[in-house]
Amino acid sequence: MDKYVEIEYLDLDKKIDCEELINKVLEECFKIEGLDKSKIYISITLTNPVNIRKLNKEYRDIDKETDVLSFPMFEKEEIDGLKNIQYEEALGDIIISIDRVKQQAIEYGHSFERELAYMVVHGFYHLMGEDHINEDDKIRMRQKEENILNKLNIVRE
Repeated sequence: MDKYVEIEYLDLDKKIDCEELINKVLEECFKIEGLDKSKIYISITLTNPVNIRKLNKEYRDIDKETDVLSFPMFEKEEIDGLKNIQYEEALGDIIISIDRVKQQAIEYGHSFERELAYMVVHGFYHLMGEDHINEDDKIRMRQKEENILNKLNIVRE
Protein backbone atom coordinates (compact mmCIF):
# COMPACT_ATOMS: atom_id res chain seq x y z
CA MET A 1 0.00 0.00 0.00
CA ASP A 2 1.32 3.45 -0.84
CA LYS A 3 -0.27 5.19 2.10
CA TYR A 4 0.26 4.04 5.66
CA VAL A 5 -1.35 6.96 7.45
CA GLU A 6 -4.06 9.57 7.34
CA ILE A 7 -3.04 12.65 9.33
CA GLU A 8 -5.55 15.10 10.75
CA TYR A 9 -5.07 18.28 12.74
CA LEU A 10 -7.50 19.01 15.55
CA ASP A 11 -7.36 22.61 16.73
CA LEU A 12 -3.77 22.94 15.53
CA ASP A 13 -2.11 25.04 12.91
CA LYS A 14 -1.24 22.75 9.98
CA LYS A 15 2.11 24.53 9.64
CA ILE A 16 3.70 21.82 11.75
CA ASP A 17 6.09 20.16 9.33
CA CYS A 18 5.97 16.56 10.48
CA GLU A 19 4.04 14.57 7.89
CA GLU A 20 7.19 13.33 6.15
CA LEU A 21 8.64 12.13 9.46
CA ILE A 22 5.41 10.37 10.45
CA ASN A 23 5.20 8.64 7.07
CA LYS A 24 8.86 7.54 7.24
CA VAL A 25 8.44 6.13 10.74
CA LEU A 26 5.25 4.25 9.92
CA GLU A 27 6.69 2.91 6.68
CA GLU A 28 9.47 1.31 8.72
CA CYS A 29 7.02 0.02 11.34
CA PHE A 30 4.89 -1.59 8.65
CA LYS A 31 7.95 -3.10 6.95
CA ILE A 32 9.38 -4.56 10.19
CA GLU A 33 6.00 -6.04 11.16
CA GLY A 34 5.28 -7.46 7.69
CA LEU A 35 2.34 -5.16 7.02
CA ASP A 36 3.96 -3.20 4.19
CA LYS A 37 2.12 -5.16 1.49
CA SER A 38 -1.20 -5.01 3.30
CA LYS A 39 -4.06 -2.58 2.87
CA ILE A 40 -3.83 -1.53 6.52
CA TYR A 41 -3.45 2.12 7.47
CA ILE A 42 -3.42 4.19 10.64
CA SER A 43 -5.28 7.37 11.44
CA ILE A 44 -3.20 9.92 13.38
CA THR A 45 -4.67 13.05 14.89
CA LEU A 46 -2.31 15.76 16.05
CA THR A 47 -3.91 17.97 18.66
CA ASN A 48 -3.47 20.10 21.75
CA PRO A 49 -3.52 19.35 25.52
CA VAL A 50 -7.17 20.37 25.95
CA ASN A 51 -8.44 17.91 23.34
CA ILE A 52 -6.26 15.00 24.41
CA ARG A 53 -7.37 15.51 28.01
CA LYS A 54 -11.04 15.40 26.93
CA LEU A 55 -10.42 12.19 25.00
CA ASN A 56 -8.51 10.65 27.88
CA LYS A 57 -11.41 11.45 30.21
CA GLU A 58 -14.06 10.24 27.78
CA TYR A 59 -12.45 6.94 26.76
CA ARG A 60 -10.24 6.03 29.73
CA ASP A 61 -11.96 7.90 32.55
CA ILE A 62 -8.66 9.60 33.37
CA ASP A 63 -9.12 13.34 33.74
CA LYS A 64 -5.63 14.51 32.85
CA GLU A 65 -3.52 15.40 29.87
CA THR A 66 -1.35 12.75 28.28
CA ASP A 67 1.10 12.61 25.40
CA VAL A 68 -0.37 9.88 23.21
CA LEU A 69 -3.53 7.80 23.07
CA SER A 70 -3.99 4.68 20.96
CA PHE A 71 -7.28 3.10 19.97
CA PRO A 72 -6.75 -0.30 18.33
CA MET A 73 -9.38 -1.76 16.06
CA PHE A 74 -8.19 -5.36 16.49
CA GLU A 75 -7.10 -7.75 19.21
CA LYS A 76 -3.45 -8.84 19.18
CA GLU A 77 -4.32 -12.33 17.97
CA GLU A 78 -6.15 -10.87 14.93
CA ILE A 79 -3.16 -8.88 13.61
CA ASP A 80 -1.53 -11.67 11.57
CA GLY A 81 -4.79 -12.20 9.69
CA LEU A 82 -4.70 -8.59 8.50
CA LYS A 83 -1.59 -9.06 6.38
CA ASN A 84 -3.57 -10.45 3.46
CA ILE A 85 -6.87 -8.59 3.59
CA GLN A 86 -8.19 -7.40 0.25
CA TYR A 87 -9.73 -4.10 1.33
CA GLU A 88 -8.45 -1.02 3.15
CA GLU A 89 -8.83 -1.28 6.90
CA ALA A 90 -7.70 0.95 9.76
CA LEU A 91 -5.40 -0.69 12.27
CA GLY A 92 -6.55 2.00 14.67
CA ASP A 93 -6.24 5.61 15.73
CA ILE A 94 -3.36 7.42 17.40
CA ILE A 95 -3.90 10.82 19.02
CA ILE A 96 -0.77 12.87 19.82
CA SER A 97 -0.50 16.08 21.82
CA ILE A 98 2.00 18.22 19.92
CA ASP A 99 2.49 20.56 22.90
CA ARG A 100 3.37 17.57 25.07
CA VAL A 101 5.82 16.32 22.42
CA LYS A 102 7.55 19.71 22.49
CA GLN A 103 7.69 19.72 26.32
CA GLN A 104 9.01 16.17 26.57
CA ALA A 105 11.68 16.78 23.92
CA ILE A 106 13.03 19.59 26.07
CA GLU A 107 12.64 17.56 29.27
CA TYR A 108 14.48 14.53 27.84
CA GLY A 109 17.10 16.63 26.06
CA HIS A 110 16.49 15.54 22.50
CA SER A 111 14.84 16.91 19.38
CA PHE A 112 11.16 17.42 18.70
CA GLU A 113 11.56 15.00 15.76
CA ARG A 114 12.95 12.27 18.03
CA GLU A 115 10.12 12.67 20.52
CA LEU A 116 7.44 12.73 17.83
CA ALA A 117 8.93 9.67 16.13
CA TYR A 118 8.90 7.88 19.48
CA MET A 119 5.23 8.80 20.06
CA VAL A 120 4.32 7.43 16.61
CA VAL A 121 6.22 4.15 17.18
CA HIS A 122 4.82 3.83 20.69
CA GLY A 123 1.27 4.35 19.43
CA PHE A 124 1.85 1.91 16.56
CA TYR A 125 2.91 -0.88 18.91
CA HIS A 126 -0.12 -0.29 21.11
CA LEU A 127 -2.25 -0.75 17.98
CA MET A 128 -0.34 -3.99 17.38
CA GLY A 129 -1.45 -5.25 20.79
CA GLU A 130 1.72 -4.49 22.75
CA ASP A 131 1.60 -2.97 26.21
CA HIS A 132 3.88 -1.99 29.06
CA ILE A 133 1.83 -2.88 32.11
CA ASN A 134 4.23 -5.51 33.43
CA GLU A 135 8.02 -5.34 33.25
CA ASP A 136 8.53 -8.14 30.69
CA ASP A 137 6.00 -6.58 28.31
CA LYS A 138 7.58 -3.17 28.83
CA ILE A 139 11.05 -4.48 27.96
CA ARG A 140 9.75 -6.23 24.82
CA MET A 141 7.84 -3.13 23.67
CA ARG A 142 10.79 -0.79 24.32
CA GLN A 143 13.10 -3.09 22.33
CA LYS A 144 10.73 -3.00 19.36
CA GLU A 145 10.40 0.80 19.58
CA GLU A 146 14.16 1.36 19.80
CA ASN A 147 14.77 -1.07 16.93
CA ILE A 148 12.60 1.03 14.60
CA LEU A 149 14.12 4.33 15.71
CA ASN A 150 17.68 2.99 15.42
CA LYS A 151 17.04 1.65 11.91
CA LEU A 152 15.92 5.15 10.93
CA ASN A 153 18.87 6.71 12.78
CA ILE A 154 16.48 8.69 14.99
CA VAL A 155 18.50 8.43 18.16
CA ARG A 156 18.73 10.24 21.46
CA GLU A 157 21.12 13.14 21.19
